[in-house]
Amino acid sequence: MDSGPLRRLLEEVRQGALSIDDALSSLRGLPYEDLGFAKVDHHRELRNGFPEVIYCPGKTPEETAAIAQAILARGSDLFGTRAEPDVFEAVQKAAPSAEYNARAKTFRLIQNPVEPQEGVLIVSAGTADLQVAEEAYETASAMGQRAERLYDVGVAGLHRLLDNAPALHSARVIVVAAGMEGALPSVVGGLVSVPVIAVPTSAGYGANLGGVAALLAMLNSCASGVTVVNIDNGFGAGYAAALMNRLSAKGGGGE
Repeated sequence: MDSGPLRRLLEEVRQGALSIDDALSSLRGLPYEDLGFAKVDHHRELRNGFPEVIYCPGKTPEETAAIAQAILARGSDLFGTRAEPDVFEAVQKAAPSAEYNARAKTFRLIQNPVEPQEGVLIVSAGTADLQVAEEAYETASAMGQRAERLYDVGVAGLHRLLDNAPALHSARVIVVAAGMEGALPSVVGGLVSVPVIAVPTSAGYGANLGGVAALLAMLNSCASGVTVVNIDNGFGAGYAAALMNRLSAKGGGGE
């Protein structure tokens, strides 16, 4: 439950349109709802500005669908990550309007749409990084961002990135997903005056070590303003980008 429905509930109590007992019944699921196998945190949006997100691995399709139902029943937006097709099929039975991004393996159903906010740019070094980049894109979009995409502009063909300089310079926050040697965030960080969130991906040959080489390269970036999330953590990058852009817009920031 976000602050809007809660305010309306309190207003109805104040006006006498809703009894205290009925209001208590509506709030019974706060701060969480115990489903036995999961305690759904309905209070999270009030604390963090976005509802609890379902991380699907380790959960059965039925458990994921039950959590999704509990979130939607409280009027909150629904978002899930790392969802295989069979998991989404179970969710879709409970929420037919839910949308699925097969590459990102995310699903969402936005019940409280807001005016999309400009300023987030998602960049990928190569096509092999798109699952992670798309996860970041879907996350930021679910959080009310009109995120833009700039894909397959890695350092092996640097002209592809430089040809898109206007997109880089118009962004408030940039997420860069890169595998192999993980050089692209440093290049982007050297070109812009906004935060760059680097996402190392596990794309690469043996010495890439499943993304560890890219992670270490990004952690050792000499470009100011580059910060790093975990390997393949497009969700964390997209979430952080959305929060940063919200703050930037509130402060009237830009470049």
